[in-house]
Amino acid sequence: MKILTLFFVAMLAMSPALAGPGAHGPNGEHLDAPTAAAGAVLPRVETFTEAFELVGQLTKGELSIMIDRYETNEPVLNGVLEVQYKNLKAKATFHADIGDYAVDDPALLAAISKPGAHPLLFTLVAGEESDLLEGTLQVTQALEDDHDHEHSAWSPWLLAAIAAVVLIAAVFVVRRMRQRKGA
Repeated sequence: MKILTLFFVAMLAMSPALAGPGAHGPNGEHLDAPTAAAGAVLPRVETFTEAFELVGQLTKGELSIMIDRYETNEPVLNGVLEVQYKNLKAKATFHADIGDYAVDDPALLAAISKPGAHPLLFTLVAGEESDLLEGTLQVTQALEDDHDHEHSAWSPWLLAAIAAVVLIAAVFVVRRMRQRKGA
């Protein structure tokens, strides 16, 4: 009975439903460099001023932005951020759980997702400080929908193979235990 319980615990631990979306750094940034297509890095914008530095990454669903203090690398949390591209403006939502700012305005995302160079103006208000940061988002190809795939590294075939090995081992151990009791 203990073997069977261990088997189910092992299967639950390997479940893709429990797998995280990828490694994250202390400020919530992805450490596994997500890609839009095999080998293609997602479009990024990087800029800084004397006070702040900003890194943004464009996916199909949002423009995710991390902001730090330039001198100390301390994350800027709970600020107010607005992004402007040409005549389009959108306010970013701060995600306290991740520590990033996200723009999900459909009109702005549609405009900056097209191939080309997109000059962006970021207006940041952090407490008593405010700053304007300018950067160019370079999009080399139209973004594919990157939310249709699972973030899990466990393929169904690998899980099936591991389950089969564990099941065979469990059966072997149970038979061995029964033989010892009978002897």
